[in-house]
Amino acid sequence: MSIQEPAVDLSQPRPDEKRRFPVFSKRNTTAATVLALLAWTVAVFDYGLFGTLLPAMQQEFGWSAPEAYAINTWIAVGTAIVCFGIGPVIDRLGRRKGMMTTIGGTAVVSGLTALIPTGIPFLSNALLVVIRSFGGLGFSEQAVNATYMNEVYQVTEVADKRKRPGFHYSFIQGGWPLGFLLASALALAFLPSLGWRALYLMATVPAAVIVWVIARKLKETPQFELHHKLTELEKHGKTEDAHALAHAYGVEHSSAAPLKRIWEPHLRRNTFVFSLAWIVNFFGITIFSVLGSSVLKNAKGVELSDAFWMLIVINLLAYFGYVFHGWLGDKIGRKRTIIGGWILSGISFSIMLSPIATSPFMIILTYGAGLFFLVGPYAAIQYFMAECYPVSCRATGTAFIGAMSQPGTILGGAIFTAIAAGAGTGTAALWVGALGTLVSGLLMIAAKPPAEALMEDHPHDVP
Repeated sequence: MSIQEPAVDLSQPRPDEKRRFPVFSKRNTTAATVLALLAWTVAVFDYGLFGTLLPAMQQEFGWSAPEAYAINTWIAVGTAIVCFGIGPVIDRLGRRKGMMTTIGGTAVVSGLTALIPTGIPFLSNALLVVIRSFGGLGFSEQAVNATYMNEVYQVTEVADKRKRPGFHYSFIQGGWPLGFLLASALALAFLPSLGWRALYLMATVPAAVIVWVIARKLKETPQFELHHKLTELEKHGKTEDAHALAHAYGVEHSSAAPLKRIWEPHLRRNTFVFSLAWIVNFFGITIFSVLGSSVLKNAKGVELSDAFWMLIVINLLAYFGYVFHGWLGDKIGRKRTIIGGWILSGISFSIMLSPIATSPFMIILTYGAGLFFLVGPYAAIQYFMAECYPVSCRATGTAFIGAMSQPGTILGGAIFTAIAAGAGTGTAALWVGALGTLVSGLLMIAAKPPAEALMEDHPHDVP
C-alpha cells in the first residue's frame, strides 16, 4: 500500500529543530517517471524531426547541402538563447510548471513549423530559423526531468529507486533515441505520401495531450516547495527566518541569483568542465544523431529510405545504451561511465567512417555502437549534473550546461559545413564528430565528485 504524503511543514521551526521531507508515494513516483519519459520522448520527436526531415525539406526549400547545414547552425544559435533563459525560469516557476512550459512550447513549435511557407527565400528561411529556435524549449525538457527526478528519487518510498536512481533515470533519458526512432519510423511510413508538414502536425497532438495530463497528475517536489517558501521569506525581508527554516531541513539557503550561484567557488569547476565537455560532445551529437540521415546518405552512399530503416535499428540499440550506462553509473560511478562511453563512441564512429565499413551490416554495427556509447552516457551525466547543484540553483545549473550543447552545435556545425564543402561529408564527420566525441570523454576526467550534493541530498529510509 502506498504511503499518503503529508504536506511539507513550512512553519517556523523551533531552535535546533530537525525536519525531514515527506515521502513521495509509489503512485506519484510512478506517475512522475512515466510522464517524464513521455514528455522527453515527444520533445525529442519534434527536435529530431528537423534533422531527420532535413533532406526532404532541403529539396522543397531549394537549399544546397552546405546551405542546409548552415540553416541548422543558425537554428542552433536561436536554440541556445532559449535554452540559456529557461533554467532560472524553472527554478522560480517550479518543476511541474517547468515541464508544462517546455512540452507546451514543443506543441506550439511543431504546429507552426508545419505552416512555414516556401518559395520566399529570405522570409521562409528567417521564419524557419525563428520558429525552430523555440524548439529549445523542448530540448530543455531534459534539464527539467533531471532536476525533478533527482528530487523525487531522493524522497520516494520506493526503496529501489532511492538505491539505484541512475538506473531508473536511464529509462527516462532513453527518450532521446526513442524520439529519434519515432521520427525515423513515421518519416519512413508517411513522408512519401503526406510530406514533411504532416509529420510536424503529428508531433503537435501528443505534446498537447501530455501538457494536459501533467497539469492534472504531476505533483511538485517537497524540495521545491521548501525552496519556494524560502524565496518568499527572503522577498519579504525575513532572511533570518529563511535561514532557520533551511537549517531545519539541512539545506543551504542563498539570496544570490541562481545564475550567479553556479559560478560560486565551490560550484564553478564543474560548471566549467561540464560546459566544455558538452560543447565538444555535441559536435558528435549534431553530426551522428541529429544529422544521421544526411551522414548515411552523403558519407556512405545510403539511399534515404534505407537510411531511415538503418536509423530505426540504430536508435533502438541506442535506447539500451541509456539503460546500460544508467546501471553502470550506479555500479562504478557516473564519472567513469561517461569517460569510458564517449571514448569508445569516438572510436566506433571512426571505424564506421573508414573503408572497413562498407556492408549494411557493418555500417549498422559500427554506427549503432557509436550511438550506444555517445548518447547512453547522458543517462549518467544528466543525473550526475543534478547531483552537483543545490536545490536553489539545480535547474539553472543543469539547464545552463544543457544549453552549452547549442554553442557546440553552432561551432561543430560551422566547422563541419566548412570541411564538408571542401573535403566531403565523410572527412568532416570524422574530424569533427568522431574526434569531438573522443575529446569530450577526455575532458570529463577533470570533473570532480559531486560533494555539493552530499550537503543537501538526504536519501530517506521510509519505514
